[in-house]
Amino acid sequence: MAPETSPVTNPATEPAREHPGGGFNPPEPTTRGGPDYGRFIEAVRTLQDHAKAADAPDEVFTEAAGLIEKVSALLAPYDANEWASPSGRRLDLPNRGNVSSVPVHLEVEDNRIVGTAYFRRFHLGRNGAVHGGALSLLFDSLLGFTAAKLTRSPYQRTAYLHVNYRKIAPIEKELQVDAGVDRIEGRKIFVTGRLCDGPDVLTEAEALFVRLKPGQP
Repeated sequence: MAPETSPVTNPATEPAREHPGGGFNPPEPTTRGGPDYGRFIEAVRTLQDHAKAADAPDEVFTEAAGLIEKVSALLAPYDANEWASPSGRRLDLPNRGNVSSVPVHLEVEDNRIVGTAYFRRFHLGRNGAVHGGALSLLFDSLLGFTAAKLTRSPYQRTAYLHVNYRKIAPIEKELQVDAGVDRIEGRKIFVTGRLCDGPDVLTEAEALFVRLKPGQP
C-alpha cells in the first residue's frame, strides 16, 4: 500500500491565520519545505554571493536575469504570510531556515550563548570588511536570541541596540561570538555580546529587550 501523503495546498489562497498575543509570536516549528529546504536556502545565499561578486559578460547577466525571473515566477504563486511560510520556522536548520540572517551556529554554555558566525561575500562592505549594517543585523539576532533563550521569554522586542566597531571584521572567515544577560529589571532585559577573531575582539554590542505585555505587537 502506498504511504499516505498530505494534500498539496496553496498558502497564498488560504485565509490568514490568527495568532494570540497581537502581532508578535514565537515561530511554530514546521517541516514544510521538505528535506531540500535547507539546500534551497543555501542556494539562495550562494546566488546572493555571486550577484555581489560577478564580473561577467553582458550576455551572461542577460541569461542570468532571465533564469532568476523564471525562478521568481515559479515561487510567486506560493507566497504566504509570515505564519505559514517555513522561513524562520524550520528549527531543524541553522538560523531556522531564515535566509536574511547572518549564518551562525549557537549553543548554551555556562549560562551564556557561544558559537560561530560566518559573513559571506554578500555581506561585504569594502576592502574585505563586513558591512557595518550586517554586523548590526548579527547582533540584533544574537542578543535577541540570548535574551529569549536564557530568560525563556519569547515575547519581547528590541528597545535599544548599540554597536561598537573595534576592528575590521573579515568576510569569508569563521568568527566567534558569545553573549549573555547582564541584568533584568522588571520587563527589561539587558544583554551584551561580542564578535571575535581568536583573541581579537572585533565588535561589541549592548542591547535592551523589553518583555511584551499580552496583546502587544
